[in-house]
Amino acid sequence: MKNRHMNQHSPVTRPTSDPRPARDWVKILAEYREPSTWRSSFELAATVGPFLLLWILAWLSLSVSYWLTFALSMLNAAFLLRLFAIQHDCGHGAFFKNRTVSDWLGRTLGVLTLTPYDVWQRTHSIHHSASGNLSRRGMGDVHTMTVAEYQESGPFTRLMYRLYRHPIVLFGLGPGYLFFLQNRIPLGLMNNLRYWISAMGTNAAIIGALAIILYFGGLMPILLIFVPSTLLAATAGVWLFYVQHQFETTHWEEEENWQLHEAAMHGSSHYVMPSVLQWLSANIGVHHVHHLYSRIPFYRLPEVLRDHVDLADGNRMTIRESFENARLHLWDEEGKRLLSFSQARARLKEMATPG
Repeated sequence: MKNRHMNQHSPVTRPTSDPRPARDWVKILAEYREPSTWRSSFELAATVGPFLLLWILAWLSLSVSYWLTFALSMLNAAFLLRLFAIQHDCGHGAFFKNRTVSDWLGRTLGVLTLTPYDVWQRTHSIHHSASGNLSRRGMGDVHTMTVAEYQESGPFTRLMYRLYRHPIVLFGLGPGYLFFLQNRIPLGLMNNLRYWISAMGTNAAIIGALAIILYFGGLMPILLIFVPSTLLAATAGVWLFYVQHQFETTHWEEEENWQLHEAAMHGSSHYVMPSVLQWLSANIGVHHVHHLYSRIPFYRLPEVLRDHVDLADGNRMTIRESFENARLHLWDEEGKRLLSFSQARARLKEMATPG
């Protein structure tokens, strides 16, 4: 049922219908945690192979048509996104049984995705351990204010928050800033030498790769292949990360009421996509299961949904609904809903009206 403060067009996602506590799923999901070396190797080859092939074809097409080169680079963004998803699984120790192999594969892929692996692994771990906790916002998440915080803020703070949450900033300027600039230093982890080594080592490898491309191909492969494919993959990645936790019936609580597994199950979406997009995104849309048990390899997540219908039905979000959810920016602690700015104004006006 829609919340009474929602307008008639507000999207609602279905919470999971399973009555058992979220923490009880951990033991069940542990049965799916073991990766297959053969399957992981196949998934890696099926992603790296097309990625390299499209890079080569795009390079060769420079002598034919710059538009063709650009089109091929756009297509290759999909495989770059999938490489990031594999790097993501490496960070959770979910891709190969040998953690050292997973870590070094992740570091190698981090050069292609412009993401220093050890820095990202740490910030992403913080995201998993604090997702949905209002008292621990600030690292590895999309900044979200409560209605009360927004109401109590000054005009400048409100303006900056509205700018930050605007689609042009979040999905237009944000991805390029994040991957091309912010990832160059271990922001938030500046006092730890390990993360400086990770960031600077990745930077050095990226510069080396770009220097080789520049030496053999000049500037055009960088401008027409590297930059467009990276930007599009980054934008898709930011969008996926956003919709995984930003939806009307998501889950936020203060520290005293927050529980890890409840936040994982009820604060993460099940983003339903066509099979080709599901494959290219490495099933990251099955995010509620991933947050409940992050050690499950991405290729086993559909197996979980086939075996457990209650999880398959939980927190479902269609692509259409995800675009509608992008209008929601403020968490209503009383109504337990994410609201748009206009809905928040109506909510505050209603609360201020006598009776």
